[in-house]
Parts: sequence; C-alpha cells; structure tokens
Amino acid sequence: MGAQWKAKHKEAAANAKGRIFGKLSKEIMVAARGGADPAMNAKLRMVVEQAKKASMPRDTLERAIKKGAGLTGETVHFERLTYEGFTPHRVPVIVECLTDNINRTVSEIRVLFRKGQLGVSGSVAWDFDHVGMIEAVPKSPDADPELAAIEAGAQEFEPGEEDGETLFITDIADLDAVSHALPEFGFTVHSAKLGYRPKNPVTSLSDAEREEVEAFLDAIDGHDDVQNVYVGLGG
Repeated sequence: MGAQWKAKHKEAAANAKGRIFGKLSKEIMVAARGGADPAMNAKLRMVVEQAKKASMPRDTLERAIKKGAGLTGETVHFERLTYEGFTPHRVPVIVECLTDNINRTVSEIRVLFRKGQLGVSGSVAWDFDHVGMIEAVPKSPDADPELAAIEAGAQEFEPGEEDGETLFITDIADLDAVSHALPEFGFTVHSAKLGYRPKNPVTSLSDAEREEVEAFLDAIDGHDDVQNVYVGLGG
C-alpha cells in the first residue's frame, strides 16, 4: 500500500499477509462508517476490491465491514496521522498512519525515524505531487492504457509492478470521475486513492546506501499503524 520501493521483495510481502490484512481491515472499518453496503459506498467498494485482490478471507472482510459500520456493538475510532522526513542518505519520505492510540504511534514512529530524520509538516511535501492514483488491469489484451488515460481524463499512466497492471495518475478532483470512466475503456479498477508522487526521485545512491534506505523503509512499513509509505527513491 503505497510502497513503491518493494518491487524486489514480493516473496517477503507474500509472507506478510497477516500484516497486509490488518492494514486493509483498518481502511475497511474507516470506510464502512459511511455505510456497510459497498454498492452504496464508493470508498468502501474500492477498499473491498483491494482486499479481494489481496485474497483476504471473506469472514475477515465481512467482520471488518460490520465492525466499522457499528453493527457489532463495538466502538471503533481511528485517527489519521501523516509524518514527513528523510531516510538515511536524505531520501524524502511521507508516512501515513491510522491509529487508535495517538501517543503510542507518535512515540514509536519517532523511534523508527532515529536512523533518518523526522521533519515537521511541509518539510518534504513540497517535493511530492498530491495526486489521485488508480490501479487497474485490462479486461482484454486489446485494452490500450494510453487511449484509456486520454478518454477517461487521467493525467498520465505508467506500468505497474504486476503484469498487465497500469497506474493511472489523476488530479485530486478527478479521481472519482476517472475511476468510474476507466471500465468503459477496457480496464477493471482494483484501487483508487489519493497519494504522493515524488517530483525529483533520488537516483544517485550506491548499492550499499540503497540497501540501508530500503531496510529503513521496510522497518517503517512493518509498523502496525502505518498504512502507506511514499518515498522519493528512483530506480
């Protein structure tokens, strides 16, 4: 979820299904506040699609929806927190969290950033574009991502990490409209969210420096309250 440095680590990600399901469950619970029916709740529908793509068990999915919608009698309240700073070797990073205990999260994120540098709000956001990000796959081999991007109103597109997957970039205000339009042009939308895209990705790291940066990012992403990590790291 929002961690583009992890292309090399698919096997490790496959072994972390529980953590992935935990992150998705939080998003589902937050989205379900707007209603438990995905057909009537666009935000919930998109997160449910992500959960299905990640092979989340149906009972886990349904339990998260009911809990978030208040159908189980439990009170669920998560706060969104955003951190900005630098990894080792001055690579800018934005970290988004969902937490039910702000004091715990603040303390633990500060510890994780000791190997980098935790900044104040706005310290690195200027070096990212805040955009809509839509992950979609073609319904058939004939689907043309360039044509779909133009016709649906996306700013641009780029190949994703998985075969056939395409990342469509939109203006923030156009995210919902483009998500609804893409199926008309041969693409099935798997996720649609707002995120951060680096303007000037760092590409000058040595192999050893890159390994150090990736280890830092893996530690951040492994925290239970972290939902998305956006990093200005180029290929």
